[in-house]
Amino acid sequence: MVGRLAHGILSSESQITLVERIAAGDPSAEEELARLFSDSVIVMATVRLRDREAARDVAQEVMIAVLSALRAGQLREPDRLAAFVYGVARNLIHRCIRTRRLRALEEPLAPEHAVIDPPDIADMRQQLALVREALGRLDEVDRRILMLSFVSGLKPGEIGERLGCAAEWVRTRKSRAYRKMRAIVDRLSRTAPSTALSHDES
Repeated sequence: MVGRLAHGILSSESQITLVERIAAGDPSAEEELARLFSDSVIVMATVRLRDREAARDVAQEVMIAVLSALRAGQLREPDRLAAFVYGVARNLIHRCIRTRRLRALEEPLAPEHAVIDPPDIADMRQQLALVREALGRLDEVDRRILMLSFVSGLKPGEIGERLGCAAEWVRTRKSRAYRKMRAIVDRLSRTAPSTALSHDES
């Protein structure tokens, strides 16, 4: 149902245009992507995870994965952008369910979780800027591993086959790359907006 809503907002032509603008590095297109899909992704994740904070974390991971794929020109059917976004969201929600022991998952939805606050667009815009900066600071191998894992939903063994590496090496590299990505985003988020994107990673 959520996917249908996004399709109703964006025609096939509009989805293609948005994908092309993001691939060309247009920051306003990335902001538009967040405005169109972040609320729905948070709702999807909250319903499945029954944890609003975890849902927001997943939504941020979805934006990272989608932006990484679009900037790399990995979406083969740009007219199906909405389906792609929600496919990535489903993969990451399922991964979260498998890897986290969410006690709330086994309990009825708490009243305070029944109302979903719409994401603040200004805050999402800032987060996207931080994500862009963090992605730029990862090397090509790390970016590819994260994309194959989060976007394509591949397991370490499958990624290893593509890269010609052992599954354990991929698992270690992925964990390190993801921690580095989150650390960069967290560190930049604590920096004043006027200077957050001007300092190189130490």
